[in-house]
Parts: sequence; C-alpha cells; structure tokens
Amino acid sequence: MSTVYRIYYNILFVIYHFIYRMRVLHADRVPEGPMLVCGNHTSLSDPIIISLALGKKTFVRYMAKIELMRIPLLGALLRAIGTFGVDRGNSDITAVRTAMRILKDGGTVGIFPEGKRVSEEEKASAKTGAIMLASKTGAKILPVYVPRKRRLFGRLNVVIGEPYTVERTHGGAETYAPIAGELLEKINMLKEESGE
Repeated sequence: MSTVYRIYYNILFVIYHFIYRMRVLHADRVPEGPMLVCGNHTSLSDPIIISLALGKKTFVRYMAKIELMRIPLLGALLRAIGTFGVDRGNSDITAVRTAMRILKDGGTVGIFPEGKRVSEEEKASAKTGAIMLASKTGAKILPVYVPRKRRLFGRLNVVIGEPYTVERTHGGAETYAPIAGELLEKINMLKEESGE
C-alpha cells in the first residue's frame, strides 16, 4: 500500500462520511486473502466509496479503462494509488497478468462487472473478466452494492454481500458469461437492503 493511497484514504474518509453519512452494512463479510471486489457502477466516485467501505486495511487495486491512465495528471495519481489500466476494446494480456499477479500475491483487485458506468435506466450485461480471474486464481469474489441515488448529507448505505468462489472452469467468454450474469444478480439483489 503506497503512502499516497494512505493520505488520500484518510482525506476522503473524512469528506465522504461527512457529505454522505456513509454506513457500511455487513463489514464483517470482508474476507482475508486474495479477492475480487465487484460492485455496480453508476458514478466516478464508486471506487472511492467501495474502498472506504472495505476499510483502510483492504488495499483495492482497481482496473480502470486505459483512457483514464493516459490523462497526464490523473493517470499519474491513479498509478500512485495502485490503479492499473486495461484496454477494454482488446484482449489486454498485460492487464490480465497484472491482476493475476496481485491476486496470487494475496491482494485485492477491484472490477466493475458491467465494464462501464451504467445509469439506473440502462441495463448492461456482465463482462466475464472477474469470473475468469476468480476461476484461474481461486480468489474469492466479494459483491458490493453502492446506492445509485445519493443526496448530500443524506444516509448512504453501502451493502457488502457474501463472499464466494467459483469453480475452476476452462473455456472462453461463452463459458464464463452465465456465471458473470449470476454475479451481477448477486450485486443487484443487495439493492433492497440498501434502502434505496
């Protein structure tokens, strides 16, 4: 965990708990060891909220679209806090290897299964990357739901789901697709408990 990450975590913890009155439901479900944190994705602030919900001890390395990493100042900051880029339009072997190394070293990788920000009106199918990584490494998957509707100084209930593992499966996207769909369902099922 970098010093930059710790500094930003402490600053953002104060800010977000003040403006959103954040409350984390089932914080005790966060497992030890390698895991893939998978949440719904509505806002640019989702990675911040999820990291704050998991606590300072859980250093989440997010996979972000490569375009963000190429923005001079933003890209440098993202790299400093452990984020790594992925070329979503192609099979990015470098990003996959980076994620697998983090997981095999016992770390945590953050992925949004929808692959992009999705509004409440939209419906997106789940991408298969998280399932492929979990299958190949044995890492646990931790579903997290962040309410889409946020009101300044209102309560924001972030819900952490039950961690689980997937069987080691051989095959391509067609094999992982139904399992990825189940992951998205597990995330969305947490919405009711958030009170949204």
